[in-house]
Amino acid sequence: MSDFKGRHFRGEVVLWAVRWYCRYGVSYRDLEEMMAERGHRVDHSTIYRWVQHYSP
Repeated sequence: MSDFKGRHFRGEVVLWAVRWYCRYGVSYRDLEEMMAERGHRVDHSTIYRWVQHYSP
């Protein structure tokens, strides 16, 4: 998972957020809440940047 080197979160956490956003059309703020429920405190603007970087 060298694509995620230097990130604060494991690659699978990043992929969860990007996958959920692209697949289900969940809002960034809802994703922030969903990730917090799973024990990962991620700001919605961080998820936005992940989607911009990893979804293309």
